[in-house]
Amino acid sequence: MRRSSIVIVLISILAFPALAQERVGEVSTTFHLTSPNDKVVVDRFDDPGVENVSCYVSRAETGGWKGVVGLAEDPSRFSIACRAVGEPKIVGKIEEGKEGELVFSERTSAIFKSLRITRFLDQKKGVLIYLAWSTKIVEGSPFNSISVVPLTQ
Repeated sequence: MRRSSIVIVLISILAFPALAQERVGEVSTTFHLTSPNDKVVVDRFDDPGVENVSCYVSRAETGGWKGVVGLAEDPSRFSIACRAVGEPKIVGKIEEGKEGELVFSERTSAIFKSLRITRFLDQKKGVLIYLAWSTKIVEGSPFNSISVVPLTQ
């Protein structure tokens, strides 16, 4: 019974990967003759809690056949740039505590690793801070990047 549950979880993870809102572009960084290349991708997501704020994340994506079937682990190397693409407007209530609020998550391996974006609000300075960071179940990851968006233009 337990074995079949594990298999079902693995199949659902591979069949329904969490994808960025929109792939903006990509460049190949290696050449594989018989399988897809490794690449650097640029994805965009719009903050669901703040109108007119878009974040662009560049990251490494592993190619090869393991990458095709979702078994490769992407490196924890990424960069984030968030911008106001109009007048930023907070929609509803957003988290204001020191823990921030998770606004985006995407798996970067089949099970053990993901890229996450957490939003913090600095009321005193009137800015939103977006932190891109990587989780790794076994040992964690120190890789991170931030971007700041002023609430008034």
